[in-house]
Amino acid sequence: MLTVLLQATPGGANLYSNFLFIGLIILVFYFFMVRPQQKKAKDQKKFREELKRGMNVVTIGGLHGRLLSIDDDTVWIEVDKGIKLKFDKVAIAVEATSRVNANTPADTTTT
Repeated sequence: MLTVLLQATPGGANLYSNFLFIGLIILVFYFFMVRPQQKKAKDQKKFREELKRGMNVVTIGGLHGRLLSIDDDTVWIEVDKGIKLKFDKVAIAVEATSRVNANTPADTTTT
């Protein structure tokens, strides 16, 4: 029985390496998953606070329109002449002009 106990390797070193490995996984998870999501949420909140009347915006559902009025939690969007819709402020995704300029096709005329 004494020889079996003497042949066993100490488990202390293995335990520390396991804790180190778990700590590294948590650190990587934080820097690649949690932190970018927090930054994105902060940027979205800042954008919604800077909304101004007359801006062309796109909602999270893909509806394009122009802001008519902005309240604390809601906005009125004009989607066509005389057609006004009320949305929650959190439904505004991006400013439309920034997306339109990025997606316009290049001039492909040939001579």
